[in-house]
Amino acid sequence: MIEDIVPDSERRGLIGVLPAAARPFASLMRLDRPIGVWLLFWPCAWSIALAGVGERGVALLLWFALGAFAMRSAGCVYNDIIDRDLDARVERTRLRPLASKRVSLKAAWVLLVGLSLIGLAVLLQLQRTAQMVALASLALVAAYPFMKRITWWPQAWLGLVFSWGALVGWPAVRGEMGVPALLLYAGSIFWVIGYDTIYALQDREDDALVGVKSSALALGKRARSGIAVFYMLALGFWGAAIHSLRPEVLALAALLPVAVHLLWQVASLKPDEGADALAKFRSNRFAGFLMFLACLVVGTAGA
Repeated sequence: MIEDIVPDSERRGLIGVLPAAARPFASLMRLDRPIGVWLLFWPCAWSIALAGVGERGVALLLWFALGAFAMRSAGCVYNDIIDRDLDARVERTRLRPLASKRVSLKAAWVLLVGLSLIGLAVLLQLQRTAQMVALASLALVAAYPFMKRITWWPQAWLGLVFSWGALVGWPAVRGEMGVPALLLYAGSIFWVIGYDTIYALQDREDDALVGVKSSALALGKRARSGIAVFYMLALGFWGAAIHSLRPEVLALAALLPVAVHLLWQVASLKPDEGADALAKFRSNRFAGFLMFLACLVVGTAGA
């Protein structure tokens, strides 16, 4: 019976080499799916790079990477605590540790507290303004798991949460908030809505059956065009962020690689094929890297 409820991901890769008792907790943290860490980290890295990196730039990138790992893992644990009954009714999520009762609710809360303490350690490495901005995100994070029950656009709320690092990285380098960071944040929100709509394409049938809302269901057959609009808005705000820092046409050319990548995602997307949607979603770790290079080039030009 235990074999029947253990997903394949706990028998291979990083989770597979862990002691058997630790594997459900690693699965709860999504150690087999690091894409979420990358997607949470990139807006932080963009903001640091666009702010000019600064003397502590490399150290900040490492601290933010640790913070992204800890907080994304904590977010997954918290989400599964809230959604444990709903997850048990959805084919793709029924084997999650809490839904399948391989991890107790009490143990999940203990893990959540431990991960939050790691996040606190990262927070203490930042300047005061960056600390205050980071703390302001907690209300958004706490509300996120409930959004798919309230609105057809939980992806927009996820955009507010996963993009928050763009608001923290800039003051971590410069000690104060700046217009480029606000524009970078706005662009990241639309990027997140775009890629998470792609992700939600996998679950349209299950979501409709259990009454969960998503942008993929809201858009229906217009999903591809909707994603294209979100990506265009993202590029527009990113371009405005770069222009506000360096009002030169040539500086905007730094966005061309990421623009081409996002265009490829939309043009080649197969909305009715779950495997393709997942592959396109995961490719956004590379899109984030291309955007990081753009911010790095612009932010450090002439330094």
